[in-house]
Amino acid sequence: MTDWTKYPNFKADEFRCKHTGKDGMHPDFMARLQSLRNEYGKSMRVTSGYRDKLHPIEARKQTTGAHTTGRAVDIAVEGADAVKLVTLALKHGFTGIGVQQKGAGRFIHLDDISGNPSQPRPHIWSY
Repeated sequence: MTDWTKYPNFKADEFRCKHTGKDGMHPDFMARLQSLRNEYGKSMRVTSGYRDKLHPIEARKQTTGAHTTGRAVDIAVEGADAVKLVTLALKHGFTGIGVQQKGAGRFIHLDDISGNPSQPRPHIWSY
């Protein structure tokens, strides 16, 4: 279980799986995210944190994604704030950055999972 007192800008409810209610966030990831938040200097609205492998989004995938490891988050952000967040995320060692900046559901995905020969990191993609 995550010790949420170490991350004063975040609450456990923001990160629980929306399907199962489980808290599976990794403490190292949360420390990195808190460090990013400290430098970013603005609130960060979490739209997706931990996802259990039974979560409908993960269940549709051939291989579950970074959210199931507790090492990923989606942050609602747009415009100049999105650019600032991506820049700081690279500085703070996030290795996976997904950018969704069109339509109504704009967000930045951040993770810090390790790469492998078929998927080098850091890696930035758009949705």
